[in-house]
Amino acid sequence: MTKAGTRTKIFLSAGEASGEHYGALLIPALRRILPDAVFFGLGGERMERLGFRRIVRAEDVAVMGITEVIRHMPSIYGEYKRLKKSIAEEQPDAAILIDFPDVNLSLARELHRHGIPVVYFVSPQLWAWKKYRIRHVQRYVDRMLVIFPFEEDFYLAHGVAATFVGHPLAELPTPGQQRAEFAGQYGLDASKQWIALLPGSRPKEIRLNLPEMIEAARLLQEDCEWLLPLAPTLTPEQIEQVRAMLPASGQPRITLVHDARAALHHARASIVASGTATVEAALIGNPFLVVYRVSAVTYAVAKRVVDVPHVAMVNLVAGREIVPELIQADFSAAKIISTLRPLLHDEAARSRMQADLNAVATKLHGKSDAIEKVASITSQLIYDSRLSPVS
Repeated sequence: MTKAGTRTKIFLSAGEASGEHYGALLIPALRRILPDAVFFGLGGERMERLGFRRIVRAEDVAVMGITEVIRHMPSIYGEYKRLKKSIAEEQPDAAILIDFPDVNLSLARELHRHGIPVVYFVSPQLWAWKKYRIRHVQRYVDRMLVIFPFEEDFYLAHGVAATFVGHPLAELPTPGQQRAEFAGQYGLDASKQWIALLPGSRPKEIRLNLPEMIEAARLLQEDCEWLLPLAPTLTPEQIEQVRAMLPASGQPRITLVHDARAALHHARASIVASGTATVEAALIGNPFLVVYRVSAVTYAVAKRVVDVPHVAMVNLVAGREIVPELIQADFSAAKIISTLRPLLHDEAARSRMQADLNAVATKLHGKSDAIEKVASITSQLIYDSRLSPVS
């Protein structure tokens, strides 16, 4: 405890679906080391169910792209001020900022101003663009805990205390539900091929990506069924909006499911929007292709400043393109079909991709459980800061 009669306070900030998932894993891991700990900040419902006190809801600040950020700036700034106020009032013993750099890099500065130790878990992609912001990390982040091996080298070269902890998804077991059981749960035909559609977790991603995926499903004319996993962060209203996007005729048959990992595991192949889901798909190991589409303004800016050869993290880790990428104008129903067919029918191509994905999965495993490592480093930072407060 920080003082007699008080409890260890930890500020958490997780603004996206993947970040909330990691936050929900971190809370019990931290409690195993710090049984008295209480948690507050920015997060989702899963974290709240674990006793996390939500100052700001993740779904209220999760936007993407330059134009959407600008449009929502007043409301985002209002929520940011609420977080700043809670930090000043609560004076937490430490903060863990999870990904979500548009908000979390600013929060790091605010936390540092109050002398609060800052752990940043899941690095912002400064190595791809905005390298100038490395100065911000150098000044305001005490420990950068990264989930891709090449990121550790990048930060160490810039004088940032960084540790590769492994990717949390790499430690998850293979989905245990049998195909027949999964089919029965959702009324699927187990004798047919299944193809999974993962358009992203945020409403704007879904609006940008799902229609083209559905058009590809309509044109493919394969005897198969289509699985559409729902992100856990979607509200009931947003789920109904997704339902309204599905073909009224029921053809092609697209079934909404609630477990993306099980869908990726049982699918013959998948179409996955660039993001965390591509890592999840790589770790599952079945063939997939990656699609990526943003607004024209965002893409025009990105082309000028992004300094990496691929959009899919799996390809960056591999050091070459092992899964096909359909980016912006190339993301069309026709190109999805021509790219998808070999992944369904060419056994040699499937085997090559599966071997490449297995090699990437090996690289993503850390020396110990990633979440437990983050909890351990954070608790040690709290202990050290009590002995020698952060200046």
